[in-house]
Amino acid sequence: MENSLNGRKALVTGGASGIGAATVRALAARGAKVVVADVNEAAATALADEVGGSAWAVDLFDTDALQSLSLDCDILVNNAGIQRISPIEDFDPVDFRRILTLMLEAPFLLIRAALPHMYANNFGRIINLSSVHGLRASPFKSAYVSAKHGLEGLSKVTALEGGAHGVTSNCVNPGYVRTPLVESQVADQAKVHGIPESEVLAKIMLTEASVKRLVEPEEVASLVAWLSSDDAGMVTGASYTMDGGWSAR
Repeated sequence: MENSLNGRKALVTGGASGIGAATVRALAARGAKVVVADVNEAAATALADEVGGSAWAVDLFDTDALQSLSLDCDILVNNAGIQRISPIEDFDPVDFRRILTLMLEAPFLLIRAALPHMYANNFGRIINLSSVHGLRASPFKSAYVSAKHGLEGLSKVTALEGGAHGVTSNCVNPGYVRTPLVESQVADQAKVHGIPESEVLAKIMLTEASVKRLVEPEEVASLVAWLSSDDAGMVTGASYTMDGGWSAR
């Protein structure tokens, strides 16, 4: 496992916190040179310094800038995401568009920018941080579920086009992960479901899973690291659930 990614360059979006930061550390620990891409420049720089990588302060909502981008990474991890919780009839269309921009259009543009380098070297690993919500729906998350379902399709098309060029593309589908994104949902979930915040974890977030705990970021990162390796060369077009049994229902 150690040094299994020696000589590889990786790019992780949303890399300064949560799943992204755990992934940066996991890839670096296996020998990859990692670019920490995040809107928070200070946090990205601090983590890049920690792992001997580099930082890229980037606003992934600026899709015009991404259209002319060229990337030289061997491993691309599309991880950046946001969340909004609201009934459809009250859902702000601006928020809906922002979520699709960040979590579907930006990954498309980054994949588009990375594939020429990957094809030229006959090697590439694209890992898209999807969700159990890429495979299942929940109420009040119309934009997030739509974006993740779209990401699943994008990942599969990338797998089909990339196979002849040594490029794999897969989704990782965790349930609720112990991250700031999930922790920030507790108040919104309590409000929309009309329950106390103290009951959200048991009554909403973990009700469908058979393993009653949050997923740890390091667990997700370990799967991303394996999918990035040579050992996963025949794994493509797949969606790897890490949801405590949620999607088994």
